[in-house]
Order: sequence, then structure tokens, then C-alpha cells
Amino acid sequence: MSGKAQPIIVIKKKGGHGGHHGGAWKVAYADFVTAMMSLFIVLWLMGSSEKVKKAVAGYFNDPKGTANLLGTNMASDGMTTTTKVDDKMRKLKEKLEEEIKAKKELEKLSKQIEITITPEGLRIELIEGKNGTFYQSGSAKLSDSGQELLALLAGELKTLPNELLIEGHTDATQYSTDANYSNWELSADRANSARRLLQESGVRSDQVTQVRGYADMMLRVKNNPYDPSNRRISILVKNGADGSAPASVKGAEAVNAPGPVPPVKSNETKTEGKPPAAPQTTGAPAAPVSPAQASAKPAAGTPTASAGLMDRLKGMLPGKKK
Repeated sequence: MSGKAQPIIVIKKKGGHGGHHGGAWKVAYADFVTAMMSLFIVLWLMGSSEKVKKAVAGYFNDPKGTANLLGTNMASDGMTTTTKVDDKMRKLKEKLEEEIKAKKELEKLSKQIEITITPEGLRIELIEGKNGTFYQSGSAKLSDSGQELLALLAGELKTLPNELLIEGHTDATQYSTDANYSNWELSADRANSARRLLQESGVRSDQVTQVRGYADMMLRVKNNPYDPSNRRISILVKNGADGSAPASVKGAEAVNAPGPVPPVKSNETKTEGKPPAAPQTTGAPAAPVSPAQASAKPAAGTPTASAGLMDRLKGMLPGKKK
């Protein structure tokens, strides 16, 4: 028994990193690179001008690009940036406020008429009071004050090329127990009654592009849904350099529009009793043309005087000429 050979046992150990730190360095490295990138962005912002800082802040405050700093109401001539549309809206705002103050019947309602300049345009809001100021309580029928004010506004708005948007809003008070007529219908009907009176007073039929009813979904006083000032009519005078399109759009159209084609001077000469000579082409003398050939109409697909123009354009191209 002792003479038998003992079996040889081979133990293989697998090399490699332990599971506790196998890929952790990748996560740490990614965090380090992210932190360095953030550091360099902060250093760049600290060294930037005040204009760049405001632009960056404006983007994060309103990523959609409708903020005052980054809105589409900015027009540029390549050197400086101006708010041309805002100037027009500001003048209109001042004029409307002066006309409202000039009328004694409307001067007492000046606190319930709010005119503001927004990135979308000039917003005119007629804010209701406790007892109803511009509309009869629970009705879409305009009061005398509402009719007079809208007629005054129409006198100015009808002279503008800008499009108009009319919105109706209510508070959260339930209109009635009738489910077929709620605050949605009331807000839309009030906006529509304002549209009808504006158009009767001279506003063009195609000038009002949208009429909306929001019920109590866009409250003016969010902390108090039952506040009477939540009941209002809003008229938005949309931005537009000339009422049809913003200046930036018109500028792009002007750049891309094809210019007028200059008249091509022909070498043809007309004499009485003689047919016109054939157009000359570069690189070859003109062949004599008989009267019968000159009077014959060209067949379909046969190049006419435009072929001579193409040859001239080819001759103007740089390169080897034949």
C-alpha cells in the first residue's frame, strides 16, 4: 500500500481584480470630468460680459425663448439690437390710456382697465368688479360702460395691421346648476360678444384671428379663485413689424427671393424688308440664313435665343475655353 503513488492535486487560482473595486474607477473618473466641466463653465461665465450673463439667465428662466431678453420681438441691423415692435406698442399703450382718461365716464374705470406690454404683444384686460362692470352679472351681454370702452378701443385697433386675439375668463364660482351651460360657455360667449362689437365698430373681419374661452383655468389671482378680478376679457394685439410677419421673417424672405433678371442685349438688328439675323453664338461664325428659314417657325424642342444666353454664361465661367 505504501508503494502506491499519491495523486497530485493542482489548485488553480483565477487572477483579476476583486469585485469590490472592479469598475468603480470609471464612475469616479466620470464624476471628476463632469466636475471639471462645470468648473470651467462657471469660470467662463464669471469672466463674461454682463450682456452674456443676462442672456444665459434669460434662457434658463424661459427655455422656450419667449423672454424679453431672447424673444422674437428683437430686430437687429447687424450692429445694434433694438425693440422696434415694443416702441410701437408703447406708443399705442400711451395713446389708449390718454383717451380713456379723457372720457369722464371711463376715467373712473381706469383701475379696472389694465394695459401691459408682453413678449406676445400689447394685452388689454377689462377686469370685472364685484357687481359687474363690463358685463351684466352671469350674462354675456355687455353693459353700457363695456360697449363704450370697446367702441373706443375699436377706433384705434382698426387702424393697425396687427392681428387680434380675444380671451374670456371667469372665476371659480359655479355659474348655475345647468350642466349644459357652464363657465366654459360663459367665458367663450363673453369673448364672442366683445368680438362682435369690435367688428361692428370698424375692426376688420380677418383681423380677429382667435376667440378663446378659458373659464377659470387661467386665474389672475391664483390664491383666491373666487376673486372678482378673475372675471375678465383680454384683447391681445399681436406683435408684427407690419402686421403680416415679424421683421426677421421678412428679412429672410428678402434675402432668399430671386432678384430681377437683367435684360440681355441682343446683337440682332432690324431693317425694313429684311429678316432678322440669327443670334450669334460664341466660338463659331453665324451661318447665312435664307428668307425661308428666317420666316419658318422653330420646331418644338428647338433652342431659341435662350441658347445664345446660355453660351454667353458658359463663356463667363472661369477655366479653359475652347
